Amino acid sequence: MHAVQKLYLYRKSLSTTEFKARGWKVKRCEVCRLDQNYCICNMVKQGDSQYAFLLLMYDNEVLKPSNTGRLIADVVKDTYAFLWQRTEPNDELLALLSSNKYQPYLVFPKDYANEGQVVYEYKPEQVDIDLKNKKKPLFILIDATWRQAKKIFRKSPYLSLLPIISIPQQTSTAQEGNVNIEGNFNSRYQVRKAAKAGELATAEVAAKVLTLMGDDNNALHLDLWFDVFTYQYRRSVKQRNLADPESLTRYHEFVSANKIS
Repeated sequence: MHAVQKLYLYRKSLSTTEFKARGWKVKRCEVCRLDQNYCICNMVKQGDSQYAFLLLMYDNEVLKPSNTGRLIADVVKDTYAFLWQRTEPNDELLALLSSNKYQPYLVFPKDYANEGQVVYEYKPEQVDIDLKNKKKPLFILIDATWRQAKKIFRKSPYLSLLPIISIPQQTSTAQEGNVNIEGNFNSRYQVRKAAKAGELATAEVAAKVLTLMGDDNNALHLDLWFDVFTYQYRRSVKQRNLADPESLTRYHEFVSANKIS
């Protein structure tokens, strides 16, 4: 059971009423959160990425079946997930940010950086520096709507101290959360309606970060897994499925070719 699933069960235990997202009458798998008829749990394969992710999730984001943050945890073993708390930040979260094991980076547009906050335009040599210092990069993704993400950023002092990775070009925002990575990318997300053109889902952003850090194989793994999720999700709704019909085949071919067990 990975971090996002644990957080989902914890958040669900706090609820006094049933969370009713769109399609709440669907009988869903309690792990992948898809319609039980299109469950993908038996297809999950973890990769071997040397990088780590931390999802800082808005209160109800982890309850949404359409959330793609869990896909990151499916593929990248070293993934953490926390609910954002404005007044009492999680002690474990703060410990990770100050750990000798990790070098945390917030993936966020440079335009929102605070005065004096270090901003890195992506350059390969920054990866080399981290590896020489024997610190594993920990990429923090704010998993929320863009409006919520800006609020989290403004009201979380511990984020204002972190270096920002701002990916060049101008601007695409993460569709379900945060992750306002900058760049001219086209989203393949077909589950939620984007607030505006060019928005990316959280898992798509994570894959872009892995690509930009040179971790191409795990980036492709996450992208393919994202496509499987999107296609299977769309199969359960009574609308035209605009997701990739070859996603299952391509994912299985990748897993087989790379001997991922």
